[in-house]
Amino acid sequence: MHPVTLPKRFAFIAEPTIPFTNNIAEPALRMSEVRQKISGCFRTIAGADNFCSIRSCLDTLRKQGHSMLEVLRRAFAGDPIRPTA
Repeated sequence: MHPVTLPKRFAFIAEPTIPFTNNIAEPALRMSEVRQKISGCFRTIAGADNFCSIRSCLDTLRKQGHSMLEVLRRAFAGDPIRPTA
């Protein structure tokens, strides 16, 4: 009998550490949508890039269990915590 090979979209069946939804990614995207709705748009491409870079780092550090207050305190003190890969 041959083992069944599932498409990659079903990887969560064979590997329980893989989430079966993308709900983890949705809140990260929601913040940029809220920002756009409040202000109407980003004024420059550089501003949008900066916003996305900062939000990405903050969200990654939050998911890694860091305190947002401590992350921001250290960033403004010139000693930022860097996300691990």
